[in-house]
Amino acid sequence: MTAAPGGTAAPPTTPVRLRTRWLVLAVLCLAQLVVVLDNTILTVAVPALTRDLHASTADIQWVINGYALVQAGLLLTAGSVVDRYGRRRMLLVGLVLFGLASAAAASARSADHLVAARAALGVGGALLATATLAVAMQVFDARERPRAIGIWAAVSALGFAAGPPVGGLLLGHFRWPAIFLVNLPVVLVCLLAARRLVPESRHGEGRLDLVGAVLSTAGLGAVVFAIIQGPEQGWGSVPVLGAATAGALLIAAFVAWEQHVPAPMLDMRFFRDRRFVGAVSGVVLITFGSAGALFLLAQQLQFVRGYPAWEAGVRMAPFALTVVLLNLAGVAALVIRRLGIPLAIAAGMATLALGLVVTAYAPADGYGGLLVGLLLMGAGCAVANPAIVEAVLSAVPPERAGAGAGIDGTMSEVGTSLGVAVLGAVLNARFTAALPAVLAGAGSFPAALAAARTGVDRDQVAEAFNAAVVLGQTVGAVAVLAGGCLAALLLHRAANQTGPPPPPVDPPPGGRDVAASGGRHVSASDSRDVVVPAGSSAG
Repeated sequence: MTAAPGGTAAPPTTPVRLRTRWLVLAVLCLAQLVVVLDNTILTVAVPALTRDLHASTADIQWVINGYALVQAGLLLTAGSVVDRYGRRRMLLVGLVLFGLASAAAASARSADHLVAARAALGVGGALLATATLAVAMQVFDARERPRAIGIWAAVSALGFAAGPPVGGLLLGHFRWPAIFLVNLPVVLVCLLAARRLVPESRHGEGRLDLVGAVLSTAGLGAVVFAIIQGPEQGWGSVPVLGAATAGALLIAAFVAWEQHVPAPMLDMRFFRDRRFVGAVSGVVLITFGSAGALFLLAQQLQFVRGYPAWEAGVRMAPFALTVVLLNLAGVAALVIRRLGIPLAIAAGMATLALGLVVTAYAPADGYGGLLVGLLLMGAGCAVANPAIVEAVLSAVPPERAGAGAGIDGTMSEVGTSLGVAVLGAVLNARFTAALPAVLAGAGSFPAALAAARTGVDRDQVAEAFNAAVVLGQTVGAVAVLAGGCLAALLLHRAANQTGPPPPPVDPPPGGRDVAASGGRHVSASDSRDVVVPAGSSAG
């Protein structure tokens, strides 16, 4: 309850419920789909890009990773910008940037041009990833929010898994620029619909915390760069160690700055809340295990079972489809409501861990065991993902929904990058150790297979790689299970703690919650910071 002018408490208000809220969610999910899809859709285009752009291996790595690197570095800043300058406005800006960058990428005639366009895509993607979730937090009330977040998270999972098959389908009929051109009609539809349907809301006035934005962007970018480049260049190499050290120092400087600046971009008092710490831990570890294990599984399907990239993506699709179906049907939201968030996170991540183990030890000569594992993984993610996002955002004041979305997205990117890097390192170490002596020194499965002279040697290479995948997926399963237990324990203790809650986040001097609709401005003391846009009706 807020204080009204004159010192009296303002009466509680009832949140406005938009009649078009589910249409708004459809627009948000469509925008989020293209953002996530662009993380993986280029993986099948590597041969075409190498041939047409005369790109080196290093060029291709920057084309693939530049998008995620820029996006990860900007997510915290984007969350603050979204809250401060308007969630609808930044959603529209993000869509325009994403569309322009997609057109630039499709017209690229050199690897450098494509890398720059992918970086610009990362800027638009950071705005969209935070704005879509922040808008969803505003247009849905507490009762409907878990289901809405579940659908948003399910679409994200679908986009991540659908990248390779969608990219393969496009490349089967068109040249590689089609991968970027397909974004343009989606962006146009989202722009038109968002202008009509999405209500404007924002929190706070005054200047953006530019120092905090620079420190967080540079620090997170350097850390993610080190994680991405570590497996390729070596964890002890000068560029990787230098980036990791610089990133750690910059993040430490960011934390120190945020504790003393009057209007911080990220209020460090969030980290005093066990709910917040538990939820963030869960975000990192669930993405660590699931993204890393899917990365290993994709290689197993292609290298050991011999499927092309697009077919490997299709065979992994039951994972994402299970997540989508359980959330669209409302099953995941029902489970979360019945179990409560702590137990739902524990149960979901335990199911995901079990699925990872089943997938790892499934027989290599059939699809049935793999399918069971993928279905278990999907069921676990369908419950755990929205429960974790809800836990993160419920620990953040509603007026800071953009900041909460930025934190969730940042931790997801860090967990994903760590999962791919660490589990990839486990795979490489186990694979090289298991190779026969005559093939010692081969740094990858293709190199070892090319060096194999006999059928026996080739069988040993396949067995060594399969054993390495099993070990990597087992490590991922342990990480997921540990994350579920840790997050559930911290959230359970936070729910039962008897001490006073963390101090409220103070608004910046002169700041206020502002929601604009048809020129009307509403202060935080008389309304929730979302209103019906002109032409819409509340139901």
